[in-house]
Amino acid sequence: MNSLDHVAIIMDGNGRWGLKNNKSRNAGHKAGLKVVEKIIKSSIKQKIKYLTLYAFSTENWKRPKKEINFLFDLLENFLTHRIDDLHKQNIKLKIIGVKSFSLKLNRLLRLAEKKTLKNNKLQINLALNYGAKFELINAFKNLAKNKENINEKNLVKYFQTKNIPDPDMLIRTGNTKRLSNFLLWQLAYSEIFFEKKLWPDFNEHDYIKLISKFKKIKRNFGKI
Repeated sequence: MNSLDHVAIIMDGNGRWGLKNNKSRNAGHKAGLKVVEKIIKSSIKQKIKYLTLYAFSTENWKRPKKEINFLFDLLENFLTHRIDDLHKQNIKLKIIGVKSFSLKLNRLLRLAEKKTLKNNKLQINLALNYGAKFELINAFKNLAKNKENINEKNLVKYFQTKNIPDPDMLIRTGNTKRLSNFLLWQLAYSEIFFEKKLWPDFNEHDYIKLISKFKKIKRNFGKI
């Protein structure tokens, strides 16, 4: 059976779920946060060490301002009221992406990272204002700036995911089959599962089922 250390998830379908069930995209985002908490608990039970969640991409700034504000208010509320609980569970929070939000949200993100820095039961990598293309371009710029040889070892040390193992598996909900500028380098040999359910309908049973499938896959990494 394959070992599983790192799961990455594209949490797609919140808005569609909200429109379908409550006629409000924001209701879908609120429901999606409850699923995040369940998946965190399940990841701990499964002894997964890294969980990377695609929360907001560099392209998501194109969405309506009211929806963006609601998303960030939701995140601020979570960080204000739930970070102590994450800390007590020995969970580490790391932000990948460019922290260019409001002063309040930037401060809350820094405090959350600092508070949970030494925790080691589960590391949650929250991808906020993250784009893989930007990450790659920035890494190459740093190589050129520091006049370093272009090779894999030098390149990855400038990634926002440095010191984090590549995902073993990627799950994308919402019945959409694309990567959407998420961890394009890091997912090179990840096993990818596209789930039809919208994110708020995804549950612990679905998660465990996909993990079981992953563990039975023959992974060759280019070999026979």
